[in-house]
Amino acid sequence: MIRRRRHAAATQSTTRLEAFTDGVFAIAATLLVLDLTTYGLGPISSDADMWAALAGMGELFLNFVLSFLLLCLLWMTHVQQFEHVARIDATVVWLNNGRLLFIVLVPFATSLTTEYSEWLAGRLLMPVAFFLAILCSYLQWMWAVRHRETMLPDLTDRDASAYGRGALSALVISAGVVLLAPFIGSLAFALFLLDPVGTTLFRGKGD
Repeated sequence: MIRRRRHAAATQSTTRLEAFTDGVFAIAATLLVLDLTTYGLGPISSDADMWAALAGMGELFLNFVLSFLLLCLLWMTHVQQFEHVARIDATVVWLNNGRLLFIVLVPFATSLTTEYSEWLAGRLLMPVAFFLAILCSYLQWMWAVRHRETMLPDLTDRDASAYGRGALSALVISAGVVLLAPFIGSLAFALFLLDPVGTTLFRGKGD
């Protein structure tokens, strides 16, 4: 538990928050592989049977790779943000906890997507989990921007706002994934390929 400083308006060091967040991301990413290790290949009596069984795991592998890559992107965003965040307060801590709540749901959501993709709830849980995690990340950054003098002392108002606008790209794209997933399933995550372009457009050429 992070000890509270004496002054009610005081902020806290980011060290323990970063360590906790890194650990949760690492555990969530590792748990994704459990779906692969617990999958039953069925009776195997030849190399042909083995290759056929592995081919039958195609959707499982696809969702595993998608979730792993998206977790990596979210972790990279966390790392990039905290390169600038010098101090945090209780609001940042709880927004970070909210993000981690949805991050730890990702292995379960990925499993559900694979096993029950014919049902709407099965197709939606994974994109919704990522959307809410990205939303918490965005709100966390915007809160830091609002308290820039304390939390983001190495950034100008202009740069802090530009980073915030850039972060909107992932939020808008994840909302699009939620809307498309009921119709095309995990293929909707291909929208994230547009994130670099969206980030540039939202930030603006001059930032």
